[in-house]
Amino acid sequence: MSTAVNGQNSKRAAVRKALDRHKVYVTAQRFSGGTYSARVLVDGEAYWVDEFRLSQLQQGLSPAELELMPATDD
Repeated sequence: MSTAVNGQNSKRAAVRKALDRHKVYVTAQRFSGGTYSARVLVDGEAYWVDEFRLSQLQQGLSPAELELMPATDD
């Protein structure tokens, strides 16, 4: 009986973690000189990031934790 309860609790924890994670939307991509960069939208703010930072954002880190500066639109 407790095994079923533990399983249910772990499933609920996984759903809660997924819902708490920031939504990351890639709005633009560019390749220049062999370098990849993406413009992403996180919580209403745009950022230009490289492939590594994009991966970190998608894993749940926040832009503040990565010390990202918002993109300036020219």
